[in-house]
Amino acid sequence: MNLFKKLLPTKNGIVGAQKYCRATFCSILHSAVDHSVEVHSPDQEVVIALGSNVGDRLNNFNQALQLMRKSGIHITKHGCLYETAPAYVTDQPRFLNSAVRAVTKLGPHELLGVLKTIERNMGRSGGIRYGPRPIDLDILFYGKYQIGSDILTVPHERIWERPFVMAPLMDLLGSVIDSDTVACWHSLSTDSDGLFGLWEKLGGESLIGKGGMKRVLPIRNHLWEWSKKTSVMGILNLTPDSFSDGGKFVSVQNAVSHVRSMISGGADIIDIGAQSTRPMASRISAEQELDRLIPVLEAVLEMPEMEEKLVSVDTFYSDVASEAVNKGAHLINDVSAGQLDPNMLKMVAGLDVPYIAMHMRGDPTTMQSSDNLQYSDVCSQVASELFSRVKDAELSGVPAWRIILDPGIGFSKKTEHNLDILTGLPVIRSEIAKRSLAASHAPLLIGPSRKRFLGEICNRPAAGERDPATIASVTAGIFGGANIVRVHNVRDNVDAVKVCDAMLKERSIQL
Repeated sequence: MNLFKKLLPTKNGIVGAQKYCRATFCSILHSAVDHSVEVHSPDQEVVIALGSNVGDRLNNFNQALQLMRKSGIHITKHGCLYETAPAYVTDQPRFLNSAVRAVTKLGPHELLGVLKTIERNMGRSGGIRYGPRPIDLDILFYGKYQIGSDILTVPHERIWERPFVMAPLMDLLGSVIDSDTVACWHSLSTDSDGLFGLWEKLGGESLIGKGGMKRVLPIRNHLWEWSKKTSVMGILNLTPDSFSDGGKFVSVQNAVSHVRSMISGGADIIDIGAQSTRPMASRISAEQELDRLIPVLEAVLEMPEMEEKLVSVDTFYSDVASEAVNKGAHLINDVSAGQLDPNMLKMVAGLDVPYIAMHMRGDPTTMQSSDNLQYSDVCSQVASELFSRVKDAELSGVPAWRIILDPGIGFSKKTEHNLDILTGLPVIRSEIAKRSLAASHAPLLIGPSRKRFLGEICNRPAAGERDPATIASVTAGIFGGANIVRVHNVRDNVDAVKVCDAMLKERSIQL
């Protein structure tokens, strides 16, 4: 039989949890395995951990998530992706770990049964306890319930000692407790300061990047530990009307030559755009964009110099994104973050490549309108609007571990807004963190290169004369936490990036 018992907030609950739980309660459920007494009331919010260290680990994750969605588990948030050293049984391959938040009508034991079925169907057998497995799915939290039965304990009994579980679990939360369910999760932890306090006692963010646990982004069949160095993205515009270099690289020969020059200068990524997004630019069709893009994309991908490099395609059309990835592009860079093509997010979800989501209001013809330039607090509002785009992407099936964020310097911004963003990148991260720690940990890209606001400040009307100002902007951005810088003049900016990274490394050693 089941026993439900109200658990009122106690001195062991954190302040935020107490505030929310005054109007609600956590429940404790002890039962034998009796499916006739499952909890079926309203939808329950759950947290499920994922782990894999056998076979194609990332594909195992993708397959498990697809099967979960088909089984009545509606995924709403994803943690970051971590590569971790094995625990308990150490003589085995490294793991991928993450976690998801979801909503389900399944009772706790029904949910457990579904997850075990997915594990079996994906090839997991009994094996060694804590040993290798293609997929491991554990229920960390189930609604506001504390559950104890012969086969299920919730919260999972070993959450509190496992950094590889706690890290993605924390990603699923915001720094501000936003619901009574989350408040109860905090109150169920073993620490008086809730999950945040427990994570800090384990080591918190200081654990990330050490040998045992790396936060990674999957790209081009490998795991990119993007926080180790600042990456330089070189710009290749195939348009006749771009503000800086329109018409210079429309031929395949000129485009390839320019890419060769950028690679020689130290570019890590080449971003190819066949649609101008300068203010008031006329929009061309997806078909026209593909006609410009594909011959150059194919030629660039065939260059021997590109073997260790990445190719990004700058587009807001889902059809262009699909064709580009089919041809071999490694990233999609969308200035609209899915707002200019209703099919983009669903398309990206199925393409399995990183997605750069940029902040912009309106489209290139309207982004500098008076309405779109109204901000009371630009960093806070950009953060809020970017989070909304991340939320839309995740609900469409794009996991947080594949999203890169761009605050959109020069898009729907005045000069003062661009300066506030360049100096306020930590504020943007912290504002996003209030709603999603996973999104706040995403790689951050900035693109101030040769933008008009630099010309206004330095009295440089010609875009090509703004490279020194670009270097100053890039330097400020890197010191504010930017991980990728998108630039026209690769060689000079690579030198600036190397100096900034060296200074940051020296500062971290001193700390």
